[in-house]
Amino acid sequence: MRVLLVEPYHGGSHGAWADGYAAASRHEVTLITHQARFWKWRMHGAHLTLAREAEETFADGPPDVVVASSMMDVAGFAGAARRVLGDAPLGVYFHENQFTYPLSHRDRPDLTYPMINWSAAATADVVAFNSEFHRRDFLDGARRFLRQFPDHRHGPMVTDVEARSVVLPVGVDLARLRGHRPPEGGSPLVLWNQRWEHDKDPDAFVRAVTGLRGDGLRFRLAVAGERFVSIPTAFEELPRAFGDDLVWFGRAPEDVYVDLLRRTDIVVSTARHEFFGVAVVEAIAAGAFPVLPDRLVYPERIPDDLADVCLYDDEEGLVERLRTAIVDPGVRSRAVRLPETMRRFDWSVVAPRYDDLLERIGRRPPPAHADGPSSGC
Repeated sequence: MRVLLVEPYHGGSHGAWADGYAAASRHEVTLITHQARFWKWRMHGAHLTLAREAEETFADGPPDVVVASSMMDVAGFAGAARRVLGDAPLGVYFHENQFTYPLSHRDRPDLTYPMINWSAAATADVVAFNSEFHRRDFLDGARRFLRQFPDHRHGPMVTDVEARSVVLPVGVDLARLRGHRPPEGGSPLVLWNQRWEHDKDPDAFVRAVTGLRGDGLRFRLAVAGERFVSIPTAFEELPRAFGDDLVWFGRAPEDVYVDLLRRTDIVVSTARHEFFGVAVVEAIAAGAFPVLPDRLVYPERIPDDLADVCLYDDEEGLVERLRTAIVDPGVRSRAVRLPETMRRFDWSVVAPRYDDLLERIGRRPPPAHADGPSSGC
């Protein structure tokens, strides 16, 4: 089939998702994208420019199915591109949603963005979420959000969206992480590899690792991940606190990042907002022992028999789990089978699931007949 994939925020995990599926799919996938900049403007205005690009790209005829990332006004896109899309089914993929995103101290509540998300889900023929936690969070958030309006509150539509919803994990290129972990002596390497933003709670991470350092624990630290305009204030402490034991600090080029993943002993998350967690999946797949919050999507990643050593409830629990993982290699060895459980997220496994879904909803041309069209045409 001819698949149109629209990603208004083509960078980071969004870009990797779009490019990864296009490369791994058995269908003919055409990408239409905008750069990963100015996310609020993408949500408001990208649908019009992307619709125009879709008209130019598919001037020879409509695609069989459309998949759009939720980082734009998908309902507006469907209307603006109606001349080229025709009756092609529309799927929307939710990497995140605006119902429960934690605001920073600089932000004010704005109903515009959750409404854009809601109209996307209500318009689409299929609504895909990257985890079961996200699917539940979205539906619950939509119900709470819609109750505040004066009338015609769309309540029954949430039930309709739920019936059209599916869980499709983000595909991850795990093949690049295969191979033997390089043998290393010395103290364990602890990795932070999430975005340097408030919703990942870098302050809690810094309090934990500097506290353990102050207690005399020896371990090395790598702080990678995507960073934007400014460095979190808390991170400014790390070079002073760790000196030469801070083996990486900043966004890592791909080759450096893969090397860090292969060398990491422990990966830590303190996120307050996470619907999938590509960075954590990558680190676990490469052999790192995870120390993760017992919330959000993370309980879906950890088997029940490892929850007592991998998951924590609060900052005290974070310090306790991290201390144990640093000082006790035996605890880390309990997770030896975890990397294999991450293989279910490799594109070689995930892409066929996407393909099958799009074939079920996609518009297919009628079969050709040697004697021409049927009498019903």
